[in-house]
Amino acid sequence: MHPDDLPEGIVVADGTGRVVCFNAAASRITGLTAADALGAAFQQVLPLEDVDGRRWWQVTDPYGGLATRTGQPERNLLLPGGREVMVAARYVRAYPKGPLQRLVVTLRGTEARRRAERSHAELIATVAHELRSPLTSVKGFTATLLAKWERFTDDQKRLMLETVDADANRVTRLIAELLDISRIDSGRLEVRRQPVDMAAAVRRHVEAHIAAGRSADRFAVRVSEPLPGLWADPDKVDQVLGNLLENAVRHGEGTVTIEVAAAPLRHDEEGTAVTVSDEGPGIPEESMSRVFTRFWRGSKRGGTGLGLYIVKGIVEAHGGTIAVDRAADGGARFRFTLPVGAPAFLA
Repeated sequence: MHPDDLPEGIVVADGTGRVVCFNAAASRITGLTAADALGAAFQQVLPLEDVDGRRWWQVTDPYGGLATRTGQPERNLLLPGGREVMVAARYVRAYPKGPLQRLVVTLRGTEARRRAERSHAELIATVAHELRSPLTSVKGFTATLLAKWERFTDDQKRLMLETVDADANRVTRLIAELLDISRIDSGRLEVRRQPVDMAAAVRRHVEAHIAAGRSADRFAVRVSEPLPGLWADPDKVDQVLGNLLENAVRHGEGTVTIEVAAAPLRHDEEGTAVTVSDEGPGIPEESMSRVFTRFWRGSKRGGTGLGLYIVKGIVEAHGGTIAVDRAADGGARFRFTLPVGAPAFLA
């Protein structure tokens, strides 16, 4: 492999401290050309400083320091002009405690880390905001009931306790979302496969919406039989269906149509596809690519904006796919497909 093929910056100095390798990524990060760097002293090519203004090479002293050292762990340093860069060093010796033969330095830009830090900060701010409202309500009602219990009628007490219960459920859901995000980001989202009747699951969710007071005319369920036997995590399938139907009801308009059908996948594998569509204004074309990212809320504010990110993570953890486009009647249309799968004890 050629050094220029590597995504990270690579700078190699020989036993005398002269640069003998300076790849394309290092040029991009430092702004120097290979012609300017090759043959020059490594301290001149990389005049790095720490955040306290100390010259890093004077502190680390790779050629004159302890012969037992094998390198420097990655850390954040500054190039001239204050540009941040992640730097790690490896000391190559012919034998333990021998003189330094090569100094190998890797360079990485900090943009990806900065994006991750901003994402984490936004997540913390969102969670803090979402927790503050229900917890304030819970604290206020419980404090009022404890202080003035005898002054309220039974109906008033019931109303306040029902509000406390609903807000506690809201906090519980938020915590569950955070746990799901943690597992998705770390690749530890577990899928416990069991037989799932997708058509029955869809009807159960629709019936729950109707029981909650929504009109039965608002929903249309279409099932194309026969469906293949599906092995999936029933709790997580319920989470996906619940989120997609709730979004269609809250943010869409007109009839919410849920279609369930068999779907051929690659390599002659069978699968089940579920499509949820509405007749509302739909999702703007320029927003389609951001629907499944964190904190996307569309034109209407409210909620954490984490639901569709979690839905995508759950579907992909099953080996499935999910997509969004515009429905025939102009609304949003979400379609996810799950492979038939295998029992958890065979997976």
